[in-house]
Amino acid sequence: MSEENKYWHILEEFEPIKDARLPNGREEVVSPVSRRNFLKVLGLGTASAALIASCTKKPVEKAIPYFIKPEEITPGKAAYYASSYFNQNEFCNVLVKVRDNRPIKLEPNPKSVITPNGTSGRVQASVLDVYNINRFQGPQKEGAPIDWESADNKIVEQLRELANAGRPIVLITPTIISPSTKKLIAEFAETFGAEWQQYDAIPMDGYREANKRVFGTDALPEYHFEKADCIVSVGCDFLGTWLSPVEFSAQYASRRDLHKENPDLHKHYQIEAGMSLTGSNADIRIRADRSEYGKILAYIYNSLATQKGFPAIASDIPAPAVAAELDNVVADLAASEGNSLVVCGDNNPDYQVIVNGINQALKNIGKTVGFERTYNHFRGTEKWKDTLLNAEPGAVIVWDANPVYNHPESDKIKAAIQKAPLSVAISSLPDETSELCHYVFPSPGYLECWDDAEYKKGVVSVMQPTLHKLFDSRQAQESLLKWMGNETAWREYIKSHWVSNYFQLQNEQTNTDRFWVEILRNGELTGKVEPTSVSFDETELGNAFRSIATEKPAQGFTIELTENINIGTGHGPLNPWLQECPDPVTRIAWDNYASIAPSTARELGIINGDIIRTGNLTIPAFVQPGQAAKTISIAVGYGRTAGVPQELVTGVNAYQLAKLDNGFRQFCADGFNIEKTGEHEDMALVQGHQSMEGRPIVREATLDEWKKDPAAGNEMHEKVEHHHTTLYKEHEYKGHKWGMAIDLNKCTGCSACVLACNTENNIPVVGKKEVKRAHEMHWIRIDRYYNGEEENPEVVRQPVMCQHCDNAPCENVCPVAATNHSSEGLNQMAYNRCIGTRYCNNNCPYKVRRFNWLDYTGSDAIPNNRYDPANLTLDLPRMRHNPDVTVRAKGVIEKCSFCVQRIQEKKLTAKSEGRPLQDGELQPACQQACPSDAIVFGDLNDPNSKVSQMMKDPRNYHLLEELHTLPSVGYLTKIRNKS
Repeated sequence: MSEENKYWHILEEFEPIKDARLPNGREEVVSPVSRRNFLKVLGLGTASAALIASCTKKPVEKAIPYFIKPEEITPGKAAYYASSYFNQNEFCNVLVKVRDNRPIKLEPNPKSVITPNGTSGRVQASVLDVYNINRFQGPQKEGAPIDWESADNKIVEQLRELANAGRPIVLITPTIISPSTKKLIAEFAETFGAEWQQYDAIPMDGYREANKRVFGTDALPEYHFEKADCIVSVGCDFLGTWLSPVEFSAQYASRRDLHKENPDLHKHYQIEAGMSLTGSNADIRIRADRSEYGKILAYIYNSLATQKGFPAIASDIPAPAVAAELDNVVADLAASEGNSLVVCGDNNPDYQVIVNGINQALKNIGKTVGFERTYNHFRGTEKWKDTLLNAEPGAVIVWDANPVYNHPESDKIKAAIQKAPLSVAISSLPDETSELCHYVFPSPGYLECWDDAEYKKGVVSVMQPTLHKLFDSRQAQESLLKWMGNETAWREYIKSHWVSNYFQLQNEQTNTDRFWVEILRNGELTGKVEPTSVSFDETELGNAFRSIATEKPAQGFTIELTENINIGTGHGPLNPWLQECPDPVTRIAWDNYASIAPSTARELGIINGDIIRTGNLTIPAFVQPGQAAKTISIAVGYGRTAGVPQELVTGVNAYQLAKLDNGFRQFCADGFNIEKTGEHEDMALVQGHQSMEGRPIVREATLDEWKKDPAAGNEMHEKVEHHHTTLYKEHEYKGHKWGMAIDLNKCTGCSACVLACNTENNIPVVGKKEVKRAHEMHWIRIDRYYNGEEENPEVVRQPVMCQHCDNAPCENVCPVAATNHSSEGLNQMAYNRCIGTRYCNNNCPYKVRRFNWLDYTGSDAIPNNRYDPANLTLDLPRMRHNPDVTVRAKGVIEKCSFCVQRIQEKKLTAKSEGRPLQDGELQPACQQACPSDAIVFGDLNDPNSKVSQMMKDPRNYHLLEELHTLPSVGYLTKIRNKS
């Protein structure tokens, strides 16, 4: 790392948080019994302690043993069930970990061909959705309870009357990727003459339209980022929220795995207005205003056309500063012909036509862009709205869709639903649309359901229930069967469909029952697909260029609506784990905000947290380095009120700023101004709680430098190792010595590891107020550092957890020996010993130890001492706790344990099977969830283990290694391809 590199967290100097922690110089009393008063009383002696015990009658908790144990359940032993997660724009094949009939954790299914390794943060957090206390608990009519039989009879009667009268019956769903459900809906539509329309909160119908125009196919192609030597992305967050981020993260990271056998990296250009997760990982990021995207794509196409000798098409040129940088982009694309990939994140079909033209000119079609296994999601169009508003339907059935919240014409939609004689909402949670419907039918969560999915053409997977239904709910498919008078059970319907359509695709099983059992065991079946070639219609390019030429110059500020990687399209606010996980770019939790450029902020006198008004939105401003000067970025998915507890209502609803253009929803619009309101709101910004203090915590180099010297950027490591001396007695590890290595080149900062750690280790939610006071409890954090000019800096990320030091500074200062060193190199915590002095926290240079200031879990014996902003200490959400990990009470230090419960489990398994542990067999939660394979864990005493090999890599270094704490966690320097 060169000495001239200056890394920084945030634009302004971080304000001391002492005053926020201790208002008026005193400890804030949140509960009747504060920690300080409790210790005072405790200091009076045993008699006082007995007095407290007598006054705090702890409720009796009864454990009921199995008198007759179910055959499939072994108490204390986990079972795993294959299933799939699908939520509008994200899919993942998973294994559901179940303890005593309770799903508690999701793991990637290694047999999947789409997502065999890793998940996303949203997948990890989804297990909490099952235990949401706000779920509908039974069917309702006009807000009052009703029994299923009465509701069914009345609905069937009305459906028949409407069908006989010729009144339209409209079924509105999100995109359905279940082949069995599609078959069932077709039967339902035929029975009642219903019209089925699919609706996506954030659509991709513009992409499908472009592919139909150019290639003659209404499909979303398969993208192969692992095959691309040069990637150019124009406003496309493919590592965070676009199309298939878990799949793309694995592909992308495979080309960032730098070692002697793989000495080359792909080159990634990101052209964007707002700093995205993908843009922050790019080798070269080009800042451009959102209104310039069409001109940029046209410029790239025409430059390639000129080089290749075919006609260019007249178009406007983007801003000179941007155009100058695009020449290098075009040169690298041309040099990677056939092995490059260009993508764009805009739903404008004209933009996508030009993207197709660029990939066609580069001969990428059939190589990095394939039409064999096309994606089956994002089938929604705007036709559903036209039907709803113009056909005056007699019945509207809305299934897991919420257009009243997330469509820009929500007022018209609301009026149309209210006007319909019959309206039915099928949903697990209240939402803005279900509030308007006559009937509400509660549906179970996906972990309580039978279903199937065909995410990609020819790749079918099954979903199976992992617990009994918690409430009086019913799957939507069961309702359709009931209304049609079909007595077939939904599970049998799916099985019959699989036997009829997929049994012949495999040769392993000859018995249909055995085939079904194996499908449930494996979770997925991959059929063969025929090679597909598409022809290119060049005439559509001219039409697209002419359309872009008619675009008027942007006026004022352009607002772009983005999707937050945690909150998504609007399900995230219902999940406190997702709310509390900070955004990977801004490091803000619990809110959305308007990101503005530093130059704009200086011009208007705006600082972080100032409330601004733009259009009809009033929202806090955040000064984001790398933001384009004339673009404001705002995340959708916030501002939910229906079905959301008051404590979880955050942010504002920005969907209303989307616009309809030629029948396609666009998520950007110009003509906005910024007006200061004079108000201010402190945001839950976690970056800045820790500071680098000028120390070389992150290290990086360029690919050219690495090829000359494999230790480039890491020169300090050898110097530090040379001067290491110590008074500590060296630890001797006769058995295992556990360690972890993290490749900063592969880590994208997606936060899957953070949320996997939450799930595995029962980490509490502290709420927005406590996060602002630097009291967040995450055992692993992902620090984000900027390097360079504030208008367009480079970004480096670094996951930081307990470093499990051999010379651990925390162990020397604990007066009660609560923190100690194990014989296998783990820094351990004995919670029962800890009295909360926090000496260890003060002495830890990495600031990875967490003190639970309040009773976030309901584990305290003292009553009225609970602080639970998200209602997670009630009986239902407590069911998601991992029984292998202690639930901590107030007043103790907690931290990363390298998932010691998993270590012990795998050791015992290997011992019982009479064999040694295999390298890679043991994975902590963070490693298992990481889609980019950036985290490696294993035995440092095994010289052949992957972690040992990574520790020997010249790129490896340790955090603050000059302190000689001898961490067991190593980091591999980040290498950028700037050649």
